[in-house]
Amino acid sequence: MNDRQTLREKMGVYLVLGTQDCGFSSEKTIEIAREALAGGVGTLQLRDKGSKLTSEERHELGRQLQQLCREAQALFFVNDDVELAVRLQADGVHVGQDDMQLAEVRAKVGEAMYIGVSAGTVEEALAAKSGGADCIGVGAMFATSSKADAGEPIGPEGLRAIREAVGSDLPIVGIGGITLENAEQVLRAGADGVAVISAISRADSPRKAAADLLRIVRSI
Repeated sequence: MNDRQTLREKMGVYLVLGTQDCGFSSEKTIEIAREALAGGVGTLQLRDKGSKLTSEERHELGRQLQQLCREAQALFFVNDDVELAVRLQADGVHVGQDDMQLAEVRAKVGEAMYIGVSAGTVEEALAAKSGGADCIGVGAMFATSSKADAGEPIGPEGLRAIREAVGSDLPIVGIGGITLENAEQVLRAGADGVAVISAISRADSPRKAAADLLRIVRSI
């Protein structure tokens, strides 16, 4: 099975990115990813929702992002699109509560690929753990405009309850409205890392924003 300690270390600063976050430009998406990885992002998830890319264009974008991740020794995840994750042989795939069932995902991707699952309640987190998820994305931590389906914020206290329920061995990343100003709250509640979109993609310097987040992660 996968090395969860490596996963825990790599997802300290976890960037979720797609063309919808970058002016619907693949070139800008790649540039932001390159800068963010240079700043210390350890996991990059391609989440291309509502974009204007064809399936082949999305595959090419994923291939280029995956190569950047390899060069930076970062993990590359694909959101929701299990077929694309398999085609690229990504490091991981992340699915939501309304996406493909966990057992079906595992059957498609095999044992070598990490599977992340979104969870907003203790029940969802426990189901993900018992189903064999390698990590969970917990949120929304705070109100966010970057993810339309993020749901009502559960706050760091919601994450703390989930951490207590699943124990210390399952890697958890908080997501949703996380900024430099509130990241510490999420980490102190029990998260191993912080997943962000706009905190890096909309920053004047994605590289500096990533480095600043990493500094916070390492200070806890």
